[in-house]
Amino acid sequence: MIRAFLFDLDGTLVQTEKMKALAYSMAVQRLRNLDQPDEKAVEAYKEIIGAQQDIASKYIMDKLDLEGDLRLLMQQYDAETPSLVLRRIWVEIYPGMVADPKTLKDNQWPYTVDLLREASKTCLVGIVTGSPRDAVLHVTHSLGLETNIDIIVSGDDVKYGKPHPESYLLAKDKLEVLSEECLVLEDSVNGVKSAKAAGMNVIAIATPFTDAGLHADQIVEDCQIVHEPDQLLETVRHTIEQHS
Repeated sequence: MIRAFLFDLDGTLVQTEKMKALAYSMAVQRLRNLDQPDEKAVEAYKEIIGAQQDIASKYIMDKLDLEGDLRLLMQQYDAETPSLVLRRIWVEIYPGMVADPKTLKDNQWPYTVDLLREASKTCLVGIVTGSPRDAVLHVTHSLGLETNIDIIVSGDDVKYGKPHPESYLLAKDKLEVLSEECLVLEDSVNGVKSAKAAGMNVIAIATPFTDAGLHADQIVEDCQIVHEPDQLLETVRHTIEQHS
């Protein structure tokens, strides 16, 4: 029996992944004095979607061979590592992109937001994300979801981010349910791996940012993937019936 719905945030409820990727491309543009944002940073971010930002920053640094450029700025940014410099440049850019609640409303995924509201009428609901808690609260407030959510597990609450299962295991403990009683909505390979490792039922929602990755990774072979918004509700109903 499904007793709890657990939603990823970035990319699943709101299209913030594309804005995070753009912020990285702008950070690289600033770092290397390019004429325009670096599209290679966007492609690199697609490969690490779902991971915490410190991990994403290091991945992009390595992928684009940025370490030498970043080392020169470690003292200026009071950073202990080169990847932390990239992270701090990113932080100078991204929050301003999503500061206006209207931007988040305009970039929500209506079908998953509507599902969350509907699910909260009969089931427990949680958000499980690698984003910092203040960023999560900003999104939930902007979308008017505070009263629909029972618990939040943010990147601030765990030692290990996705694809490690820690965040989902913590969520089910907070809700006092079993792993098999949870239905997870995720958009990324890292998120799917995290939820599957926690022993939960997972529906992957393919987006333009994650579709290729979801189909390329073996972990999703036994996971349902929704490609069209109008398929989501029927897929959820079918999953609930299977576990009733």
